[in-house]
Amino acid sequence: MAESKKTAKKAEVVKSIEDLRKDLAAKQNDLLESRKSHRAGELVNPRVLGSIRKEIARLQTAIRAAELAAKESK
Repeated sequence: MAESKKTAKKAEVVKSIEDLRKDLAAKQNDLLESRKSHRAGELVNPRVLGSIRKEIARLQTAIRAAELAAKESK
């Protein structure tokens, strides 16, 4: 018989807004360096650019949600 698929949800880690902003700055720096490497022809996997952009968008969303939650709790 076929087994049903079980989806494993990631454990949601709650980070402070400052930690999220530090992660965001690091990812933006990584994106900048990756773009420079891509222009120079040194980047082995150009798909990294898209994944970094998506991670930046996720971080920005998490920061915005944390700011709204902090605003509502006041």
